[in-house]
Amino acid sequence: DFETLRLLWTRHEGLPTNCPKMSTSTAASKTSSSSTTTSANDVLLYVPNLIGYSRVLFTSTSLVLMLSHSRLWWLATALYISSFVGDLFDGLVARRLNQTSTFGGLLDMVTDRCSTLGLLFVLAISYQDQLYLQLIFLFLCLLDISSHWCQMYSTAALGKHHKSEDGNEGRHFLVRWFYKYYYFFGYLCVGAEFTYVIAYVIQFTGDSPLHPILKALLWGFIPGCFLKQLVNVMQLTSACYAVAQYDAETKNK
Repeated sequence: DFETLRLLWTRHEGLPTNCPKMSTSTAASKTSSSSTTTSANDVLLYVPNLIGYSRVLFTSTSLVLMLSHSRLWWLATALYISSFVGDLFDGLVARRLNQTSTFGGLLDMVTDRCSTLGLLFVLAISYQDQLYLQLIFLFLCLLDISSHWCQMYSTAALGKHHKSEDGNEGRHFLVRWFYKYYYFFGYLCVGAEFTYVIAYVIQFTGDSPLHPILKALLWGFIPGCFLKQLVNVMQLTSACYAVAQYDAETKNK
């Protein structure tokens, strides 16, 4: 009978067995609600998160190949670009399937940053006979991770998303444009990543007909890469100022 079912349910849920009886309608509502509950495992297996895992696999494999099997540079490059392209679709899939998640945003951010830092590390090794390039790659690593970390921290402290318009209110206009205008965002991200990718690939083309084409493409992408670093500088300084402003407002309350 219903009383027996109620006792079994309360024991399963860890509730005292002498809790007030639920009405039939309440019990039915509880059953309906529990049948649609999302678990952590469900979130981990969201389709956009599966795309994220594939990006991690592609990036990791590409970096290993770059460092240990340089003759497979073409495969390493293809895997790296595939991971980058996956970044363009995971967000679209998440919104289309209503599978957006905080974990997905975290996975996406960590994968992006580790991919860029890994490729810059490879470039620093590849151009080890040119100290000034090594210093540039080192600076780009430090700027990339510090600016994005501070951006995430500053907006999270305010309970905002790091790409949202209200989360970037009062920030430098380049930072607002970067997160507000998709084409500006896309041009800078593509410009930066493909500058690094071509800088890696061009080492292996030598006297091939592909070499001058890559050189032309490199000079075409460099402006986007430069603007991306400028945005990173503004993002870093704006985020630090926002955190200091938050501290001042907290102390003045």
